[in-house]
Formats: sequence, structure tokens, C-alpha cells
Amino acid sequence: MNSKLVAVVDYGSGNLRSVSQAVEHVAARSGHTVCLTQDPAVVMHADRIVLPGQGHMADCMRELQSSGLKAAVLHAAANKPMLGVCVGMQMLLDRSEEGPCDGLGLMAGEVKRFDVAALRQPDGSRFKVPQMGWNRVYHQLGRGPSHPLWEGIPDGAFFYFVHSYYAQAQDPQHVAGETEYGTRFASAIARDRWFATQFHPEKSADHGLALFRNFLHWNP
Repeated sequence: MNSKLVAVVDYGSGNLRSVSQAVEHVAARSGHTVCLTQDPAVVMHADRIVLPGQGHMADCMRELQSSGLKAAVLHAAANKPMLGVCVGMQMLLDRSEEGPCDGLGLMAGEVKRFDVAALRQPDGSRFKVPQMGWNRVYHQLGRGPSHPLWEGIPDGAFFYFVHSYYAQAQDPQHVAGETEYGTRFASAIARDRWFATQFHPEKSADHGLALFRNFLHWNP
């Protein structure tokens, strides 16, 4: 059986190495080969795409464009499964307040900055921005079965977050997971062949590895 290629898009984002290593870990003996690549041709010909992201979204979009990888990602996204992580999730939407800047426009919506400074947590402390640490993700949203990438992951499982902005999908049907942090926001979005998380699966222990493993075997 020929090995299936998973391309982790390398455009200089900060969490590339840890994402690639986590995907490689779950890909062992699965029939998948994981490649961290800066080559647009590899991205276009891969069987699956992982789009990481960390830092300022405008910088990420600029680097994706200048590296020549933006067109390759859009070409691959037309017919292949793609997983976005953190800013890689935000980049799927139309526009972000961070910059401000345009995204890839694969999903209708925009990226908003947390406005929680005046709110208090149950212990009386103020919400801090960025949200940094572990928080629950709820994927049973009352619209039928959860997305296939949640298979084996309990509703309300903890994942690791570091972010000041969050995705606001225009269509509620594209929200695949939600989290509470002063407000209820989309911590996972999905449409067609695309799935993306605001949290970092590569920093989220067994549940994060389970999500990466499910992505490798997902047939949208």
C-alpha cells in the first residue's frame, strides 16, 4: 500500500515543529508520511494538509503570501482534507480585526478580539487576555452527532489555549465546538473538508493526539 502524504505547511509560524512532531507521532504505522514543507508543489500534491499558525494573524497571512504557499493552500483546500490550528483556524475566515487583515475566505465570518476586561470569573478575578491555559471544549451542540474528528473525545474535554482573538463564523452550522471564556465562542469550526481548532492539539496531551489521529483517518 502506498504511503499517504500529510503536508504540514511551513511558512515560518511559531508552532510548526511541535505540530509536525505530534502528527508524526500519531501517523506511525498508520500508512501516512508526514512532511513539514515550504514547497508549494508538495502542498498541492499531498493527500492531507495541516495549516498551523501562531502569533499575529496579519504577519501569518503576509508570510503565507510571500512564501508562495497561499495559492498552494487554496488549491489543495479545493479537494483535500485540511486541518487548521490556532491562527491557522482564524486564517480560514474572511477577515480579522487583528491587523486588520483579510483571511483566506474559505469560511464566511470574521475574527474578533476578546472584550472581557470588565467581566469577572467565578472566583472574582478578572478575565485576562490572552486566554492562556486549559479550558473545556463542548462538541455536543444539540444539532445531531458531533463532528467525526471528536470520535473518542469526551464532550467538555480540556484542551490548551493561547489566544487573544476568536473566530466568529457567520453560519452557526459551521461551529463544531464551543468554549466559555467570559463569552461563549467557537473553539472549533468545520465545513466540507475543513476542520480547525482555536486550541492547540499538539499541547493538549492525549485528547489532542486523538484529534490528530482522527484527522488522518477522516474521509469527508
